[in-house]
Amino acid sequence: MSHWPLSREDMKRPVFRSLAQGIAAAIGAGALRPGDRLPTHRELAWSLGISVQTVSRAYEELIRADMIAGEVGRGSFVRPGPQALDGMPWQDGATKHRTIDMSLMTPVHLPEMDAAWSASLERIAKRVPAGLVQGSRPDQVSERFTTSVCEWLTRCGLVTSGRRMTITNGVTPAMFTALSAVAKPGDVVLADTVTSHLLRPTAQALHIGLRAVPSDANGMCPDALRETARKAPGAVKAVYLLPDGAGPDPRILDKTRRHALAQVAEDTDLMILECDPLGPLEPRRPPPIVTIAPERTFYCTGMAKCLSPGLRIGILISPGSKFELTVNRHTAMSWMATPLIAEIAADWIESGDADRVLDAQRAELQARNRLASRILGPRSHGNLYGLHRWLPLPEGTQEGAVVKSLLDQGIAVAPGERFALTEMPPAIRICLGGAARHQVEYALHEISAVISSPERPSNSDESGTSVKLS
Repeated sequence: MSHWPLSREDMKRPVFRSLAQGIAAAIGAGALRPGDRLPTHRELAWSLGISVQTVSRAYEELIRADMIAGEVGRGSFVRPGPQALDGMPWQDGATKHRTIDMSLMTPVHLPEMDAAWSASLERIAKRVPAGLVQGSRPDQVSERFTTSVCEWLTRCGLVTSGRRMTITNGVTPAMFTALSAVAKPGDVVLADTVTSHLLRPTAQALHIGLRAVPSDANGMCPDALRETARKAPGAVKAVYLLPDGAGPDPRILDKTRRHALAQVAEDTDLMILECDPLGPLEPRRPPPIVTIAPERTFYCTGMAKCLSPGLRIGILISPGSKFELTVNRHTAMSWMATPLIAEIAADWIESGDADRVLDAQRAELQARNRLASRILGPRSHGNLYGLHRWLPLPEGTQEGAVVKSLLDQGIAVAPGERFALTEMPPAIRICLGGAARHQVEYALHEISAVISSPERPSNSDESGTSVKLS
């Protein structure tokens, strides 16, 4: 039963539990909505022909389940349900039928990806390593994978023995682990003004403060980093960087800027959190910052963005002085990476499937970025092999209303405000990997038309100011 109001025929023994389940089903179906007032105990007892005590027991069950709240003098009310994570870039409306989802950064779904999954699962099924089904120690997961991934990391410009490597279930857990190892509650971490949408909730969970550092066309400004770090000596512990095109505004820092930032970190005694989720997707990228300052850099990368979303494995390389602490933090939070995913990742690397999928991704993303450059023009920022474009909006444009207008047309993009640590000019992030190429081309033309239209939503448009984004 998922209707409301309930009837006596809906009740089964024990009646109090049947009543509680009936109200819960009505809440789940939307027949009872957050904030709705429930009948008083006496009213509901009379309407159903049951005792007041039975209603009280049912309401108590629902209060314990956090589905309703009772307030003295006001009655009982339906509580709000679980809310979506605040500040996430994707749009709830993107799950609707026929929506072109360009709000979430993901690689292109290609035949090479499916072929690699099928072949790898077939190979693993024929031999089923003992550690895959019986391993419960972190070192059992990492032994084979570490050997393979060290060879894979050379594609990112990094040579490592794997001795300071921690394997995680993706880049996000890796960065969570690194942040917890460099800062304690009350400490401060610095980052670009526009950065990963996950940095804020991660810092909030760890009770770490964030402070924005200005950037220029080449990325974070070294002088600004030095000045910001010195404003709070002792409190600022680290700087978080996305130097290889994964940031919302997808700059790839050149070698000179990387050395300059590493030098400032050395001068101000900051640890560096280098997040590289795209890995070797960009073949022309300089070597990672960890190669410049290995004793103060946490470097993390993965395979979900450059190869396949299902290949959710993270590689975290820690400074020697922090390695034991990093392992302890990861063990406490996650214990170990999922053995099957680590085994598949190792198999992809060893079989050559990883390189084949990577090459196919590069070729397809190159075509899509050329489309985006042609349709959106020079105002959009991106890289030839990148997963997304950053599009600053004309001055006076109402960002939220633009996002809503596009969503109403069946196109989901990410609002720039979701990535900002401080106020910033309006912009949107447009991801290129989540739909077929013809859909991407159509959506880019529609985006360009909305932005170029003299009737685009502006700050003076009253209808735009009341838009609530999901």
